[in-house]
Amino acid sequence: MLAKSPLPVEQAVSGEQRIAFHSLDWSAYQQMKALLTERTKARFTYDRGTLEITMPSQPHESFAEIIGLFIRILVVEMGLKLMSLRSTTLDRADLGRGAEPDNCYYIQNQPKVAGRKIDLATDPPPDLVVEVDINHTDIDKNALYAAMGVPEFWRFDGQAWQIYQLQAGGYVELETSPTFPVVEQAKLYEFIAACELDEVEAELEFRSWVREAIAE
Repeated sequence: MLAKSPLPVEQAVSGEQRIAFHSLDWSAYQQMKALLTERTKARFTYDRGTLEITMPSQPHESFAEIIGLFIRILVVEMGLKLMSLRSTTLDRADLGRGAEPDNCYYIQNQPKVAGRKIDLATDPPPDLVVEVDINHTDIDKNALYAAMGVPEFWRFDGQAWQIYQLQAGGYVELETSPTFPVVEQAKLYEFIAACELDEVEAELEFRSWVREAIAE
């Protein structure tokens, strides 16, 4: 059974602002992105004609930052490699899809891309992508990232953490992360709640817990 989030329901109220445009070709998507990127903090997701522009809210950004810290602690304490791309644009003109996720990482494939600019035409996709979607999105992000070949995809809606692994071209939901099998879902919820009180104390306590879990 998937762990239930202990986070209060009211946290899901203040979500992102989104606007969607339909029937836009790839060129129009690129032009709109170039026009608006320098003027706004908007993020763009494009899926075969549909462009969604998102303005993140404060809870959205807070959740994304905390999940990013959660991942970094796990990577460091487990002795893994890491290359963080944050919200780098992941454009695949050949697929007619593009996205600016909340967080994305090279972990298993970090040695293949370390020290240079990523080219998705020849390089593997990020090993892990994270999206915080508190409000409804018109884009099927599971299908989008599966088409890009992203091996592991996390979604968080302000209440529940969903973990997906790419299998046979589609995502299968799992109870634990294939990259971080040491941690259960409930731990993220506990970490988010602790970070809302004090991020420094939460980090120290979680690092200690991870070390003990690995030792066992």
